[in-house]
Amino acid sequence: MSTRQIIHLDLDAFFASVEELQNPELRGKPVVVGGSPQGRGVVSSASYAAREFGVHSAMPTAQALRLCPDAILIHPRHNLYGEYSERVMTLLEEYTPLVEQLSIDEAFLDVTGTCGRWGSAEEMARELQERIQQELSLSASLGVATNKLVAKIASALKKPHGLVVVKSGEEAAFLAPLPIERLWGVGPATARQLHALGVRTIGQLAALPAGYLEKRFGEHGRMLARHAQGLDERPVEPEETWKSIRQESTFAQDVADPRRVERELLRLSQRVARRLRRRGLFARTVRLKL
Repeated sequence: MSTRQIIHLDLDAFFASVEELQNPELRGKPVVVGGSPQGRGVVSSASYAAREFGVHSAMPTAQALRLCPDAILIHPRHNLYGEYSERVMTLLEEYTPLVEQLSIDEAFLDVTGTCGRWGSAEEMARELQERIQQELSLSASLGVATNKLVAKIASALKKPHGLVVVKSGEEAAFLAPLPIERLWGVGPATARQLHALGVRTIGQLAALPAGYLEKRFGEHGRMLARHAQGLDERPVEPEETWKSIRQESTFAQDVADPRRVERELLRLSQRVARRLRRRGLFARTVRLKL
């Protein structure tokens, strides 16, 4: 069985980058795309100029504006971002049918079976990065590895416009010096528990016996042990194999206006419908979560 070749692609500061395309005067300025600073508004995306002030995604908008008072706040335009996202995903599908879209701005590609046509996974990643830049004027960072876990971690290491390749057999060594917070499955609570054990790097976590981790964390501990070794067998799953396609949105403040809720429902429904049409699929069941 041949070694898998997985690419993880993540568009850099995607929403903010699209806004800069629409208004070139924003380039180089601290742009924050997010909800209202009043209420529960959060940052959806921040340009790298804004990130220099400590602004990051999921941060409350009010906090972001305190850190960067000169930030240019833009309300999200999800329809516009969705159009650019679809163009990127369509481009990815030229290289392999095995594309798993994780979110509007990131995806996995399994290119194991298409290297014979397009060249090595690294060559494909470089070409994708160049084409996205040239054809769509967007920046992307990519990670190349033998599994999804390592590819995703690799893509985040040299943002923006980075490309990191982890060769077969080097997964554990690549992960070893990285902080445990980089590892899937290590949230704030788990990180605190590991820190209490003196574990701060993935290599230190990998050195712990799998049995000890399983006893301490249960089934989650067994997964941590495998991930710390750079092991991940999960396949790249295109939408055809998914049981559902969904779109969600969170209001910055509670909304009681039925018309506004209906408009938002229509917008989300249109995005789901576009993804279905692109794949030639139809839905059997519609579920609404409010």
